[in-house]
Amino acid sequence: MDERKSRMTPPLGHLLGSVCLAVICLLASLAGRAAEIVLAGAEDSPGVQSFTQALSQRRPEDTVRFSSLTNLPAPSKLPSDTRLILLDLPSLVWRLQDAQGPATLVLRISRLQARQRLGNTLPARLSLLWSDPPLDRQLRLTQRILPQARRVGVLYDSHSEFLLKELRQVAQPLGLQIVAERWDNTSDSRPLQALLKKSDVLLGLDDNDLYNPKTVKNLLLSSYARQLALIGPNAGFVKAGSLASTYSDQNDWLAILDTLLDRPTANWPRALYPQQFKVLSNPQVARSLGIEPIDEQSVATRLAEGENHP
Repeated sequence: MDERKSRMTPPLGHLLGSVCLAVICLLASLAGRAAEIVLAGAEDSPGVQSFTQALSQRRPEDTVRFSSLTNLPAPSKLPSDTRLILLDLPSLVWRLQDAQGPATLVLRISRLQARQRLGNTLPARLSLLWSDPPLDRQLRLTQRILPQARRVGVLYDSHSEFLLKELRQVAQPLGLQIVAERWDNTSDSRPLQALLKKSDVLLGLDDNDLYNPKTVKNLLLSSYARQLALIGPNAGFVKAGSLASTYSDQNDWLAILDTLLDRPTANWPRALYPQQFKVLSNPQVARSLGIEPIDEQSVATRLAEGENHP
């Protein structure tokens, strides 16, 4: 009996060897999946450090670090398997100096900023993550909170004019009409006044030349004098006095980064809007316009349900 048992039980050394081999294989597998993730920006700040730490906590198996541009070599000198994330426009300028270099995610860049710096071409190995709200999403937000509105007034200039074609395309199936007015000189209120006379609601494009601290007072006072709501162009403008907008916060951006970093870089999209987003409204403005309080979470859920993602 003892002899048979000894034949069935492997020696202790053999068992320990098997366990060690399994551990080594597991560690090798984890090491193979670990990535070097570099967040690049012009300068460090508490906000940058907070974002870097939050991403690191989401990806404990990877090495996540921030590096200022002054401490980085030319992009082509970085290891090819580095996952590079650009945090600002100066870092994009630095990346564009070199056609070579690792796959790169350009975080929170607007459509206008990309067009001004890249034109109609997108360099290889760059993936753009848009910061401005999708036009379709903003129009559907408008329709949900102002269902009676049909004529959507849009101010534009030479920089944002290229968005009008897309805006009209997404407005048509929603039964909305885009009424556009060019506003090259923001000191001249006549284009704004002309637009207000033929619109049911204003939709702000994320164009800093038109929507900025210098123009905000004129835009808001003029539109509300005619009891017209302004949708967008971003969360900051809602806090200043526009009615509502969709936006993505830090947690939403972290979620999309986490998803993309799990994929091979060859599968990164060329451009992408965050699928996760929220709705922000200004209750005081809603009351002054006689609009029912906006249930931000419910509206965001309904908008998300109406979107198709690949």
